[in-house]
Amino acid sequence: MPSTKDILAVIMGGGQGTRLFPLTKVRAKPAVPIGGKYRLIDIPISNCINSNIDRIALLTQFNSVSLHRHITRTYNFDPFHRGWVQIWAAEQTILNDTWYQGTADAVRQQMFEIHATGSDYTLILAGDHLYRMDYEKMAQHLWETGGDISIALKPVAMEEAPRLGILKRGKNQLITDFVEKPTDPEVQKSFISRDDPALPLLGSMGIYLFKTEVLDELLRGLDVDDFGKEVIPHAIHTHRVVGYDFEGYWEDIGTIRSFYNANLDLTQPSPPFNFYDVNNPIYTHARFLPGSIIAGGTLEDVSLSDGCYIGKAEITCSVIGLRSQIQDGSIIKDTVIMGADFYDEKNSPLNDIPIGIGENSKIDGAIIDKNARIGSNVIISPFPPGTEEDQNNWSIRDGIVVIPKSVIIPDGTIISP
Repeated sequence: MPSTKDILAVIMGGGQGTRLFPLTKVRAKPAVPIGGKYRLIDIPISNCINSNIDRIALLTQFNSVSLHRHITRTYNFDPFHRGWVQIWAAEQTILNDTWYQGTADAVRQQMFEIHATGSDYTLILAGDHLYRMDYEKMAQHLWETGGDISIALKPVAMEEAPRLGILKRGKNQLITDFVEKPTDPEVQKSFISRDDPALPLLGSMGIYLFKTEVLDELLRGLDVDDFGKEVIPHAIHTHRVVGYDFEGYWEDIGTIRSFYNANLDLTQPSPPFNFYDVNNPIYTHARFLPGSIIAGGTLEDVSLSDGCYIGKAEITCSVIGLRSQIQDGSIIKDTVIMGADFYDEKNSPLNDIPIGIGENSKIDGAIIDKNARIGSNVIISPFPPGTEEDQNNWSIRDGIVVIPKSVIIPDGTIISP
C-alpha cells in the first residue's frame, strides 16, 4: 500500500483575485490575512503537514511578493527533515514563453519539477479555502477503491448548485457525470446523488488527488487550462474517478462577502471553523509580540490578536488583527480590522494620523486592511447589500465598506448611505 510519503502537494497561488479586490490590490489571494493573525495560505499548508504530507509546492504568479515573504519566513523545516515547502513561480523558458493560463496550465508547465520529486501521486489544492481536512484519509480511499483520480466532495443544497461544480456518483464510488454551476432545476434534479432531502447534491471542493502518471497523460493530451471546468469532466469518461465524501466545515473565500462572513463567524463562542484544534493546529508566522492591552474598553464576541492597544472603546462581533490600535471613544461593530505590519514610531513625520482607529470614530460593517490610518470622528456604515462602488481611498463590495491597505481616512470623514 502506498503512503503519504508518495504524495506531492501542489497549491494554486491564485490569479488576479478580482472578486476579492481591493484586498488583492497589492497581494495574491492566498496572502490575504484571515482570523486576525493568519493568512489563507496557512490553511492548505497546515492541512498537508497535519496529514503527514511534507513535500509542498506553491505555484505563484500574481502580486506574489508578500506571499513569498510569508512562506520563506514561516515554513522552514529542520535539516534532518526530508520535507520542504517550495515556491514554483511562473517563468518563461526556452520551451514556454507564456505565464500560467489557468490551474491545469500552471501544473502542466511544472510537470518536469513534479516528476523530479519522484512522487507517485499529486494532490492539487486551492490556496483560498477555509477548512480542516485529513488528506491521508482521502488518499486511503483512493487506494482502497483502485481509482486513478479522487475528487473531494461536499454535500450541498439545491440552492448552492449555481455556484459550484456538481457531480453525480454511481456504483463503486465512481463519478459518472459533471455539470458546472447548474441553474436549471431539472438539471439539478438529475444530479441528485444523496438520500438527504436537505443536502441532495455533491459539490466539488476543488481538491483533486491524481496518480502522477495519469495527471501527466491528461495534461499532455488535452489542450485545456482549467481542472474543474475541463480536465475533470474529460477524465470522468476516460479514467476511474472516485468521489471522497467530506462533511466538515468548508468555505470558498472567493468574494468579499464570503471573506467577511467567514471572519465574523470566528467571533462566535463555538465558531464553525475552530483554529484551536490541539491535534491539528493551523500554523502561521511566529511573531514575538506582547499581550494586548485593554485600557478601559468593553469587548463582546471579539477575536483579539496579539500586540494590540484598546482604549476606552466599545467593540462587538469583530475581528481585531495584530498590532491594532483603537483609541478612546471609538465604537466598532461587525468589522474586520486586519491590524498592522509594524508600530508607528513616535513623532513620525509620515503622517499626522497614526496607524489604527482614531478617537470617537464609529465603524460598522466594514473591512479595514492592514496599516490603514483612520482619523478621529470618522463614521463608516454598511450600505445596502449589492451596493458596488469605488472611490480613491475606499470601496464598497456587496454593501461592505472596504478600506484598502495603507490608506489614510482623514478626520471627520463620513462613509455612509
